[in-house]
Amino acid sequence: MSDKAAEPGSGQESLLTVAVAAGINLVIAIAKMVAGLISGSSAMLSEAAHSGADTVTEVLLLIAVRRSGHPADRRHPFGYGKAGFFWALMAAGATLLIGAGFSITHGVQTILQGEDLSDLGVSYIVLAIAFLLESISFLRAVHQVREEADRWNVSPQRYVVHTTDTAVKAVVFEDAAALAGIGIAALGLLGFQLTGSPVWDGLASIVIGLLLLGVALHLIRANVSLLIGQAAPPSLQREVLAEIVARSEVSEVVELLTMMLGPDDVLVAAKIDFVDDCTGDRLEQVADEIEHRLVERFPGISHVFLDPTPGYEARRRSAGPLGESRGENDLPGEGGTDQPGAPGVGDAGERSGASGVGDADERGGALSEEGTDERSGAPGGPSGSGVDPAQLGRVVGDRGRDDGSGRPFQ
Repeated sequence: MSDKAAEPGSGQESLLTVAVAAGINLVIAIAKMVAGLISGSSAMLSEAAHSGADTVTEVLLLIAVRRSGHPADRRHPFGYGKAGFFWALMAAGATLLIGAGFSITHGVQTILQGEDLSDLGVSYIVLAIAFLLESISFLRAVHQVREEADRWNVSPQRYVVHTTDTAVKAVVFEDAAALAGIGIAALGLLGFQLTGSPVWDGLASIVIGLLLLGVALHLIRANVSLLIGQAAPPSLQREVLAEIVARSEVSEVVELLTMMLGPDDVLVAAKIDFVDDCTGDRLEQVADEIEHRLVERFPGISHVFLDPTPGYEARRRSAGPLGESRGENDLPGEGGTDQPGAPGVGDAGERSGASGVGDADERGGALSEEGTDERSGAPGGPSGSGVDPAQLGRVVGDRGRDDGSGRPFQ
């Protein structure tokens, strides 16, 4: 097993990004509340609720970043990475209840009961200042996203969608929603000025609420998936699989399990069938070399567990003539029933989508667009390693699409 400390740089960057967003949103929330009370605008009050929800969200995200960075201890041997996912989930819940709930409810009430608007000039000024401040927070988040995306050689859009750093993801999504919400609120006020009908202001409030609802549900879904044990992305699984079977001492990878322990923190567990003459001290040495190679090549992998397990050929030999005579109990890949956990040489790629050589990451390396890993020069995937398809076993959790990277993205 390998226990590698998380890199502090990314965590400190996330902490700064969230802290900047929290301070800005607190100031904006107070200004919008004052403007909303003066003008009586439903959209302005919704925007105040929006910024207030963002402030609460970012306070919870600060807790998430700090908690997830705590080192492992005896009671939590895998660290506190999932604590970050939990607090990020609470933050998304705050956006859902405080921001979306208030905005939609208040907008419906405005449409049904009407409202008296006045001093709209104050509202426009506050919205303009809020847009400027939100832009500062958004650009700070985008700056971090670009740095991380450049580091892993992926586009910023792909990084935001697939990253497991849910704190940065939340700030980017919420700041983008805030900028859009400011524009919607301004349109609501303009609609009232042009028509004299408060319906436009109420509709703007509802649209802001629906926007927040969409952001909250997306973040909730992402954090719930990570909390319950989301697997590493298919591309990373395939590259780990290829790295293992590239060893001459490995006959077959019977099963590969992965799980996200935290942002950029991956656990790898594999059942491996080693060649017959790899026993004793040699087996321990090979397992140790595989572990160190995986940790060295893929920075996100912090824990590796390898379990020597008889593979397909070994089980077929041990079954003997009796096993070959029972058609209904034949081993997978020989015309019998496909039992869960078996390697299924003939159809492994069809079940998991990870074992087929043709499905390998087209770019090869962990996040390189060339055919080799930038850090090691080693082949980046099955297509570049000359791996025999018969060596590839079952990969559990590889049900998503190829993220196109070796980075632990979602």
